[in-house]
Amino acid sequence: MNTRILLVLWMLLLTGCVSGLPPEVVAPGTWRQVDHAILAASQDATEQASHFARDAMQEWREQVYQRTEAEFIPWFSSYRARQWLSVKLSWYRLGAADEEQVVDRLAFYLQQQYRKRVLVPVARETDPVRIRERTTRFYLWLMGELLARIPARHGVPAEQFERRLEAIPAITLAPPPNRNASLGQLIRTERLDRLPAYRALAAHVHKAPAAAVLWSEDAGISSVATQASRQLTAELATSGVASAVSAMIGPAGAVLSLGVMGVTALVREGDRAEREARLRESLGAAFDAQWRAWLSSRDNGVMAGVHYLDDTLQRQLMLRQDAPRQTP
Repeated sequence: MNTRILLVLWMLLLTGCVSGLPPEVVAPGTWRQVDHAILAASQDATEQASHFARDAMQEWREQVYQRTEAEFIPWFSSYRARQWLSVKLSWYRLGAADEEQVVDRLAFYLQQQYRKRVLVPVARETDPVRIRERTTRFYLWLMGELLARIPARHGVPAEQFERRLEAIPAITLAPPPNRNASLGQLIRTERLDRLPAYRALAAHVHKAPAAAVLWSEDAGISSVATQASRQLTAELATSGVASAVSAMIGPAGAVLSLGVMGVTALVREGDRAEREARLRESLGAAFDAQWRAWLSSRDNGVMAGVHYLDDTLQRQLMLRQDAPRQTP
C-alpha cells in the first residue's frame, strides 16, 4: 500500500513539474522567417485564386455568349419583335420632347430585354458576385493549407504559431469592433457567413460593377442599346411603318389594335444576317470590356476580396519587420 501511494505521489510530482515548464523560446529571427513565410503563402494563394477566378469567369462568359446567341439576337432581329418595337417607338414619340428622347427610351427598353433574356437566366447558375465570393473562400481555404506547414518547417510550437495568427489583423473595417477579424479567425471559422467581419468585407467590395444582372445598365451595353435604337429609328423613319403605327394610336392613348402586328416588315429578311452580325460584334466588344474590368478591378472585381486580404496582410506583416520581435 505504501509503495502504491508513493508511486501515485511520484506521478503527481512529475506531472506538476512538466506542466510548470516554461514555454519554448523562439528566437526573433525565427519569427521574422515565419512572417516571411506567411507573406509568401498569401502571394501563392493570391496567384492560385486568380487562376480560379479566371476559369470561373470564362465559364460565365461562355454561358452569356451562348444565351445571347440563342435568345437575344434572334429575338431582336425577328420580324415579330421589330414590329412590336415599331409600336413602342411610335408610342414613345407621343410624349417625347425630341427624337433623342425617343432613342433613349427605346434603348432602355432594349437594355431591359437583354437583362431579362440573357443576364438574369445565366445569373441563376453563376455570376461575378458569386464568383467573387467563391474566390475569396478559395483563397482562405488555401491559406489554411499553406499555413499549416509553417510551424514544422521553422520549428515553431503549434500553440505559439496559432497565437501569432490570432494577433495578425486580416480584416480591419472598424468601427465597430466586430467588423475586424484576425488571420487566425478567418482560416479557422467554418461558417464564414456567420462572422460579422467577413460579412462586412463582402459589403465593402459589393459595389458597382457588381451583380451581372446590372450589366445591362453599364455604359458598354447602354451604348450598344443606344446604337441599335438609332439604327432602328432610322429604319422606321424611311420605311413608313412609324407613321402607319402612329395613325392607329388615338390622341387619348387608346388601346393599340392587334392589327398593328401585321404591318409591313421593317427590314427585308435578306438584311437580317447583316443586322445580327453588327449586333453580335457590338455586344461582344462591350461585354469583353466589362469582363476584363471584372477580372482586373482590385476594388470591386472578382478578386476584390482576395486583394483586400492580401494587401492587409502585406501591410500588417511589413510593419512588423522593423518592430522588436517578442515571443507571442
